[in-house]
Amino acid sequence: MQLISISSLFFMFIPLIIVGFVYFLWTQNYKEIGLATFRMIAQLLIIGYFLAYIFKSENSLIGFAIAFFMITVSSFIALRNVGKKTLDTYVKFFISIALGGSFNLVLVLFFVLDLHPMYQPRFVIPLAGMIYANSMNAISLCAERFENEIKSKDYIKARAISFRASLIPQINAFLAVGLVSLPGMMTGQILSGVSPIIAVRYQIVVMAMVLGSAGMSVMIYLFLQGKNRGI
Repeated sequence: MQLISISSLFFMFIPLIIVGFVYFLWTQNYKEIGLATFRMIAQLLIIGYFLAYIFKSENSLIGFAIAFFMITVSSFIALRNVGKKTLDTYVKFFISIALGGSFNLVLVLFFVLDLHPMYQPRFVIPLAGMIYANSMNAISLCAERFENEIKSKDYIKARAISFRASLIPQINAFLAVGLVSLPGMMTGQILSGVSPIIAVRYQIVVMAMVLGSAGMSVMIYLFLQGKNRGI
């Protein structure tokens, strides 16, 4: 696999600087891109060293703790784009992400990959991260749209519109994969020397997992919203 030197990484900051400069000119916000970039680098460096340690551990309790942490943080981040940042909203997000995401995670780990032993950190943690982050994004889109639509429409119409809107990124990815784009996981495997045929199988699992976790999490969230309205 081709190794990337530290000095080579700096070339990728050129487009970030350009985008950050124009972002400042157009929005007058000079912090957001810079802060997001700093956090991205710091978080990835920390998690890189952390995962190197965790991957050596076979303690499944650590895996459960990490998954719980991912759900907790992703539920909190999902609150960022909604108007009602209440405990009730957070609980709905947490339940939706936990149930919708975990169902797909268990399905992949125990039935698709059929791991022996079942708990292997190098599989569990990256897959859990993809699933819960994907559920978080879908929930965030759904909740923001639902809040706007419910002001002028009944629950059934607002539910349909927000459900469809929340799945646009995943459905677009399904339609574009192989024709417009080679997804990150598949590209990474091919670059690391894995056969494209094997990489395709893994990518199919990931694509199904992405839409499944997003859709189920959003369905649970909208179901909980309906319960609040006696529907």
